[in-house]
Amino acid sequence: MQNSRRGGVDPFIVMDVMEAARQAEEAGRHIIHMEVGQPGTPAPAAARDALARAMQDDALGYTVALGLPALRARIAKLYGEWYDVDLDPGRVVVTPGSSGGFILAFSALFDAGDRIALGAPGYPSYRQIMKAMDLVPVEVQTRAENRLQLVPGDLEGLDYQGVMVASPANPSGTMLGKAELAALIDCAQGQGASFLSDEIYHGIEYEQPAVTALEISDDVCVINSFSKYFSMTGWRAGWLVLPQANIRQVERLAQNLFICPPHASQVAALAAMDADEELQANMQVYRQNRALMLEGLPKAGFDRIAPPDGAFYVYADVSHLTDDSRAFAREILDQAGVAVTPGLDFDPLRGSGTLRFSYARATRDIAEGLERLRRFMAERGFAPQAGDANP
Repeated sequence: MQNSRRGGVDPFIVMDVMEAARQAEEAGRHIIHMEVGQPGTPAPAAARDALARAMQDDALGYTVALGLPALRARIAKLYGEWYDVDLDPGRVVVTPGSSGGFILAFSALFDAGDRIALGAPGYPSYRQIMKAMDLVPVEVQTRAENRLQLVPGDLEGLDYQGVMVASPANPSGTMLGKAELAALIDCAQGQGASFLSDEIYHGIEYEQPAVTALEISDDVCVINSFSKYFSMTGWRAGWLVLPQANIRQVERLAQNLFICPPHASQVAALAAMDADEELQANMQVYRQNRALMLEGLPKAGFDRIAPPDGAFYVYADVSHLTDDSRAFAREILDQAGVAVTPGLDFDPLRGSGTLRFSYARATRDIAEGLERLRRFMAERGFAPQAGDANP
């Protein structure tokens, strides 16, 4: 059969790195995983226990398309707890992960051929999902002085029907303050464009809390997930918050595209939302790992970095070391036994000179990975002189 043009999207390079790392481990090597944005911890114990109980008493069949009412209500309550936002549960849609949320949002808000502005570097699946849906990603090269985030000036002269931002961002971990986020929302709304805010790393912040777009406007689409802060990547549970006027549109799409989110995952997600002690213990690990990375990466020679505000990534400029980040990442894997992600995933134009390092795993792994990177770089004469590293 013939392949569609819509299906001709680029590969997700980090998944290829994961496969190469898996093959190395299958061959008997010990690999330190700094490539994937996945917590090293399981779903909270309360979530797993709640599901075990439900499996004894509940058939776990279809739920309604918008998700379990109790989960929608608990998500709405979260916005009061975290941001002092009074959110109507009727505006919450539970989705099959944030990826399902992207598909629903893009389908509900845009028509084929619509143009959506987004910053580069950015999460690669944004543009690939858009391409598969005959939407046009308008990638804007963000600047270091703006912490690799969009600013209104970047949108001047562009033709767009939507704007999408992420804060904290993947791969940089940088965040938008309230004034910066409000300026972008005002800019988009002034053009009659939809505004989408990817907030899946909310809860994983260090110096200051993240700002939700809902603090600024009700006329926005927020995408979130249980994958990161709630440590539930493989459970595929996420959510959207939309204006009430868009809910029925999304509901009809959800009914036909997905029927419903996974019932089992919804049960676990509801319990996970009250596992504060365990989730904050995970945050202590991320804080410790972040401190190790911000000290250890420059000492190894990866000294062109910006300290991340949130998430669990460090994005490094390595253009002075290589013009082929994919080959460089493969060399690091083969020689040092550390899996890292080439920047080409996040920025097709400048990504040949960048790498992303994830510090979501156990602290002992991060420490070992940094030592392996230091040795690798020193053997190649890349390490900085003592006292030269400045993050």
